Amino acid sequence: MALSRRSFSALAGSTALGLALGGSGGPGAPSAYAARSVPTGPAPAPPSADGRPHTIGYDRYSLLVDGRRLVVWSGEMHPFRLPSPSLWRDVLQKMRAHGYNAVSIYVAWNYHSPAPGTYDFTGVRDLDLFLRMAAETGLYVILRPGPYINAEVDGGGFPGWLTATAGTARTDDPTYLGHVDAWLTQVNRIARRHLFTQGAGTVLLYQIENEYDAHVDATGRAYLSHLYKKVRADGIDVPLFHNDKGRNGYWVPGSFDTGGEQGGWLYGFDGYPAPSQTPPDWGTFGPGGAKGGASASPTTPGFVPEFGGGWFDPWGGAFFDGKGYAESRRTRDAAYERRFYLTNLANGLTLHNVYMTFGGTSWGWLPAPVVYTSYDYGAAIDEGRNVTDKIAPMHQLGHLLQRVPDFAKLDRAADVKAAGLKVYHLTNPDTGAHVYVARNDAAEAVTTDLPTDTGRLRITVPGRDARLYATGLKLGRRTLKYSTAAPMLCLTAGRQDIAAFSGRLDDMAELVLQCPAEPDVMRLDPEAAWVFDDDELHVNVPLGRGGLTRVLVQKGETETPLLLLFADDATAVRLFPYDTPSGTLLVYGPALLRHVELRGSEVHLTGDVTDTTTVEVWGPRGIDTLVWNGRTLPTRITMSGSLMTTGLLPAVPEVKLPELGGWRMRTENPEAGPGFDDSGWQAADKKASFSPTPVPAGQPVLFADDYGFHYGDVWYRGAFIDATGLEEVSLSYSTGTQGLLMAWLDGEPLGTHRMPVPDKSTTVRQGSWSATAGFPVREALRSPGRHVLSVLVRRMQHDQDGKGLDTHKVARGLTAATFKGASPRVSWRIQGAAAPDPVRGPLNNGGLYGEREGWHLPGFRDHDWERATFPRAARYQGVTWYRTAFRLSVPADIDASIGLTLQDDPYRAYRAQIFLNGWNLGQYINNVGPQHTFVLPNGILRTRGTNTLALAVLSEFTTLSGPGSVRLTLLGRATGGLPVTPV
Repeated sequence: MALSRRSFSALAGSTALGLALGGSGGPGAPSAYAARSVPTGPAPAPPSADGRPHTIGYDRYSLLVDGRRLVVWSGEMHPFRLPSPSLWRDVLQKMRAHGYNAVSIYVAWNYHSPAPGTYDFTGVRDLDLFLRMAAETGLYVILRPGPYINAEVDGGGFPGWLTATAGTARTDDPTYLGHVDAWLTQVNRIARRHLFTQGAGTVLLYQIENEYDAHVDATGRAYLSHLYKKVRADGIDVPLFHNDKGRNGYWVPGSFDTGGEQGGWLYGFDGYPAPSQTPPDWGTFGPGGAKGGASASPTTPGFVPEFGGGWFDPWGGAFFDGKGYAESRRTRDAAYERRFYLTNLANGLTLHNVYMTFGGTSWGWLPAPVVYTSYDYGAAIDEGRNVTDKIAPMHQLGHLLQRVPDFAKLDRAADVKAAGLKVYHLTNPDTGAHVYVARNDAAEAVTTDLPTDTGRLRITVPGRDARLYATGLKLGRRTLKYSTAAPMLCLTAGRQDIAAFSGRLDDMAELVLQCPAEPDVMRLDPEAAWVFDDDELHVNVPLGRGGLTRVLVQKGETETPLLLLFADDATAVRLFPYDTPSGTLLVYGPALLRHVELRGSEVHLTGDVTDTTTVEVWGPRGIDTLVWNGRTLPTRITMSGSLMTTGLLPAVPEVKLPELGGWRMRTENPEAGPGFDDSGWQAADKKASFSPTPVPAGQPVLFADDYGFHYGDVWYRGAFIDATGLEEVSLSYSTGTQGLLMAWLDGEPLGTHRMPVPDKSTTVRQGSWSATAGFPVREALRSPGRHVLSVLVRRMQHDQDGKGLDTHKVARGLTAATFKGASPRVSWRIQGAAAPDPVRGPLNNGGLYGEREGWHLPGFRDHDWERATFPRAARYQGVTWYRTAFRLSVPADIDASIGLTLQDDPYRAYRAQIFLNGWNLGQYINNVGPQHTFVLPNGILRTRGTNTLALAVLSEFTTLSGPGSVRLTLLGRATGGLPVTPV
């Protein structure tokens, strides 16, 4: 990494702690969440399920946990987008190590409820397990169970069966609320076992609904009031909030009835500004008023439950010009994060959730129509669980906010101007520290003078970047006058204070300490230079030249040493503070620090290594042994007081992947044949539907959801007598994005129709698509007697319901069939997915014949299938299955992230569902893209064993179809990792 970092951390001096007046008050407790004035002081200890009650209060500056100010630095991840519980812990540990103190999660109703009254919280849906893991990792949880979540998931999180029920969703309709109450009862039964207020877990905040701007009237007020009272009645006593879509000032405290409870409601809003925009002022420096962001609720702390950590991409890749999430990560890079997140912090936003921090995979039929399988999002941790260059700002800002209490309480100070820059100036009223955010919105770097309270400071801010400076911060027992490098953290380890500063590679850091008495200074690395002059210690270091640069300051006005550490960004992300019951440690060197335990004089560390490295630990006095991943390492004591390995840990070895071969194939869709027995299928003969899609006059209801088929492909067979004179069949259908229809008459292909690829300007957000496909009928088929019209619809997913218009109920599947030249009376039957997979859940399978027969499962016997090799070039309308097995032998101490890559001539029109060991891990559309590589999560993937891979290829007949190249791809690797339990 070579990222510009201008964030900082320093430990403020001893200041008295304030006390929250309440925390776990129930309904009717008017001051349960209020607080007296609380001065600046140390942040709360990392959270855990400690069995002790805790209070959660707030004032206009920040949350107050047990009377201490807490700045929430949270990252969004969705357990349902990583269907391997062992890997949840991996992502959580990476978040904690890189500066996050909270994780925000949606809970998707559709993921847990395959049918009314049926709920599943086992296996990959074990919410209780995830909440335990978060507590064990030391992260607060922001819980967001909806009932509507959006999240770019099918139906916005509404279960498929809700589409076929009465009642208008997202209103106070009693039928709908009955279903909602049943859902929330299930979620809250689990959530209340993990409330931080009760010492049972780390659930800190709870969101009601999401981005609700559909009914800002009596209906909406009654709806939110019902949800609020329901959640409180279920025993949830932490602060509740809503996520206002786009800063409308909707749902501020007092805007609806909370049953008499006062102070238990926070106002939050979201924002996803584009990189081309000027970072907005949504708080202290903003325009104010109801639409000014935090100013809509001046008595509650500034809260962004979602702020863009990337952006989603549609089928065809319109948002990023077909370049996929790599382009999202490039355009919303580390510099973007600094400009926008530092602007938020300057505006007093102290509850900050980055959406997404780990995006993951919308596997199976989980994705909403507006996205494809990958939900990588361009996030700081990519879909393959690799930490990217974007982590540097998150790491440094996160540790800054946890270890510098000044930032939890900042007021706007006198305006400051610097040529070519936007400058924010704030000060802490208790400590007197000053904070300056200097932002460059132009393309070229700006070098100028920044007026500060200690004098003019010469600074350089790169183009489209921002830097943060502070004066008067306490660095343990000493005081920083200023630094051109950003302080990143300050802590006490053993009997010395340690402060770290960071910036871009080759930046020249200039740091000045106020020193009333001349100290002893030791340059422990050759890059540093220093001079003492006029009660000031000046230190200069070129960042990154030698990795970490150390300068030890001793004696002078205090007997407590101060160790100054200087790092470029690539070095800074290898500095990991860690709090233990025996004291705080600072670890330097590995790619990741997962866990620390002190056992007498032994320091036991677990973590990951990617490149050759040493490991260095500063900690409590008396430590003399370093154990890394269970192995004792030879060490020495350094001049800086650290325990450091005498040798190097080796880089992660290469991981070799096998070539895929031994394929077997079998064509499918017997349903197209006239003699197929469909007597077990449902008759499609309903006359009315709860869908907002009109039932065409003279037609039966053909909508798949009305017959209980909510996910994946659906088959129709229409029998009629006498095709004499029949010239054309017209089939109307409705699907999500990239839906597709195939038709046969008496087993002969009539043709294929596909919905268009979304364009960037008009249809990129369109969630429901409808069309009528006309197919001519050959004269040879225009005969008397019995005929069968067979239709396969790839229905894709349900629309979301962002505007509260029941759009999740828009029809999926066939909507009508009309004929030219004849008027046959058609008797329809319909078949979709079989019963939901008890392990993989309702979103795993659709209605393909092979799925219903288990062709995707590892135990299926395919020995009589035809052998096949790739690439293939076949012309066929319908489905062909390909299966193979492969064995991996990845060493147990290596965490290898592996993907499946498909590539072919981009003009060939076909798509493939990817099944690994029975799990539907995504859909590939060859001539649409942009996705070609699909992550195969460990746990589903046996990295030490045999795996079964099945591809269900849907060929359109309009072109030759493949597959072309199908291969395994190594996405990342590290020595270390965690044990993975198969799912």
